[in-house]
Amino acid sequence: MGPVLVFIFGLIVGSFLNVCIHRIPRSESILFPPSHCPRCSRRITWKDNIPVISFLFLRGRCRFCGEGISFRYPLVELLTACFSLYLFSVSSSLVEYSIYFVFAASLIAISFIDLQHRIIPNQISIPGIFLGFLASFLLPRITWADSLMGILFGGGIIYLVIAVYYLFTRREGMGGGDLKLLAMIGAFLGWKGAVFSLVAGALAGSVLGLTLMLVRGWSRRAQIPFGPFLSLGAAGFLCGGERLVDWYLSILRQG
Repeated sequence: MGPVLVFIFGLIVGSFLNVCIHRIPRSESILFPPSHCPRCSRRITWKDNIPVISFLFLRGRCRFCGEGISFRYPLVELLTACFSLYLFSVSSSLVEYSIYFVFAASLIAISFIDLQHRIIPNQISIPGIFLGFLASFLLPRITWADSLMGILFGGGIIYLVIAVYYLFTRREGMGGGDLKLLAMIGAFLGWKGAVFSLVAGALAGSVLGLTLMLVRGWSRRAQIPFGPFLSLGAAGFLCGGERLVDWYLSILRQG
């Protein structure tokens, strides 16, 4: 596959992810019925379902009833296409590209569902844990032992954080969905990826939280979904974070 085909493939998968993002939280089938306007229920024809292009041509509105179409749709499509192109450029084989693209697509779906509904669906995270472990037998830069350690660390550390936070505050912080998400990240990226995703996600979440408190006057108790930040950390690990972790570990060994 060439870069153009890989990018187009990412756009198509992104369009399917939009269906998942809309329907999974509502416990609807992702296959039936075909795509339709949520307001007027008219079926969306193929010419109105071309990723990004149809959104621009329709000016972000349904052809039949004029209902506004969320900007999330082209954003997810473009984001998925960019990940597809990047992973294709850095992967050593089609198998490696395919595995990490499935992983990245799962993170995108989880992030947008968590942003809108404050849930991380088990339909994605739990199968992702098993898929990541099985994929470790095919990936060149992770072993099955690394994957297993990533699952145990990812799930265990979040459970510990939840327990300690509740012990001191008597309030729930992160939820069980975050635990399963980090376990899935560990399954695909190993324990280094789980650690990096947790640390980077916590830093990014803290920066955003402090910014919202200062700019918009948000309360310290305001809840911000953590799933997108864990996913951001995992994406960072895929895009060079692994080298940063290895560099840091080499410094510790020398010291």
